[in-house]
Amino acid sequence: MTEMALLDDVASDASLLDRARAGDRAAFAALVEANYAFIHRVAYRLLGHRSDAEDVAQEVCARLGRSIRTFRGGAGLESWLYTLTLNAVRDMARKTTRETAKAEAFAIQVRIDGDGGGDPNDRAEALWRAVRQLPPKQRDAVTLVYGEGLAHSAAAEAMGCTEATVSWHVHEARKRLKAMMVTAQEES
Repeated sequence: MTEMALLDDVASDASLLDRARAGDRAAFAALVEANYAFIHRVAYRLLGHRSDAEDVAQEVCARLGRSIRTFRGGAGLESWLYTLTLNAVRDMARKTTRETAKAEAFAIQVRIDGDGGGDPNDRAEALWRAVRQLPPKQRDAVTLVYGEGLAHSAAAEAMGCTEATVSWHVHEARKRLKAMMVTAQEES
């Protein structure tokens, strides 16, 4: 690429950025399109999985849309996009860690398999089959808290009840699931 073409690219990015910050949706779309491959490439290098990189790239684009007007240009667009991508990767890692810990804690509390043996995927599928058999409010509470990783307060908002009610539904669901899993083990 010639020096002149490089300067034209930088000037067009600056123009797109200025127009996008002013609320021009077409300019924002062009800015995202021009930088999406960079965002995806960085995410892929950090994560090593294409589907995770795609999720992060989409999240970065959403964050970019929410924060484009606050970008002041001090560090340059690429540096800012790198920071947004790195933060999104970190957020994904934290979320995955929380979800894994919650699922493991839930499985331990319910005691899917008394001796801890067997294929974890089979045990998890058996558990979610049992969850689908719970009364609707208990099923919803368990799905939101353990399946989707929501805090009890967020699940309460989604269910239209209090946080204490969500906690009670989860508690009751655990008791039922424990009984259901014991019965299933005795039958097999």
